[in-house]
Amino acid sequence: MTRHVIATMLACMMVAVGLRAEKAPSADPEKVKSDPQFAVQGEYVGQIKTGDNILSYGVQVIALGDDKYQAVAYPGGLPGDGWRKEEGNVRADSTLVDGVVTFKDPETGSIGQIRDGAMVVSDPNNPNVSGKLEKVIRKSPTLGAKPPQGAKVLFAGKDQNDFGADKVTEDGLLMQGVTSRSKHGSCSLHLEFMLPFEPKGRGQGRGNSGVYLQSRYEVQILDSFGLEGRNNEAGGIYEVSDPAVNMCFPPMSWQTYDIDFTAPQFDASGKKVKNARMTVRHNGVLVQQDVDVPGPTRAAPGREANEPGPLYIQDHGHPVRFRNIWIVEKN
Repeated sequence: MTRHVIATMLACMMVAVGLRAEKAPSADPEKVKSDPQFAVQGEYVGQIKTGDNILSYGVQVIALGDDKYQAVAYPGGLPGDGWRKEEGNVRADSTLVDGVVTFKDPETGSIGQIRDGAMVVSDPNNPNVSGKLEKVIRKSPTLGAKPPQGAKVLFAGKDQNDFGADKVTEDGLLMQGVTSRSKHGSCSLHLEFMLPFEPKGRGQGRGNSGVYLQSRYEVQILDSFGLEGRNNEAGGIYEVSDPAVNMCFPPMSWQTYDIDFTAPQFDASGKKVKNARMTVRHNGVLVQQDVDVPGPTRAAPGREANEPGPLYIQDHGHPVRFRNIWIVEKN
């Protein structure tokens, strides 16, 4: 499919805005639900017809605060679910015109309107262009995964908490900025997290945290929904390896990391002979495969050593929430 058709789909997306967006970042689902930007942001999937051709597309709409958005179109479908990555994507920023959020292609005049949770695509200059993309809410296939026999449960609410009672919310979720009491070596880790809704945040200032295996090796946690997918974004091994695909869901969605971690090896004299290695699945999709991690990543609270270390979840001042955390140690 040509970039022209992708641009057609994104040319002018319109939705009436009755209220200004929530000003403060929030991890409270009830507060976020009332924000009109939250209702518009998210993922849309459907087909675009151009003459005899019918092709699938995915679109991610990112809330940016002050009634502004960015849309990203993916030929084939959403990242991890059909997107033909070799064809790239197309981005379009919005403007607010008479209370309506608008993405406009000045060359084609094509329009796309978001109505009742769907994106309707048309082109006033070309009656052969039409389509409808429905809003979807994806869930990780490992969401709610139960710890297998022999697993060490680090957090499953107030009654199973290896991190300390002072970091648990009233509704039983774990806050950021915690270190486990127990320590681990090579292991498989399951962790579920929810990013806050911070539409005015940019880059590292939006839903920022991180999970450090042995308090030494970080897999970044960040609201990088719709971004390119870098090593300092969700699914990245910080400053070491970009994720193969950006699988970050919209903020306020429960997401999963399933991490296979192999600790570094040392000889009898204490010299390291093998680096740590990590395989990461983000929302069930393989984004890092057996990556060599040469040493502790930036801001790691623990130094590399020939001994187990605790699990550390970073506090970067953003209300990221966690649940269902468990580890299976390797022999």
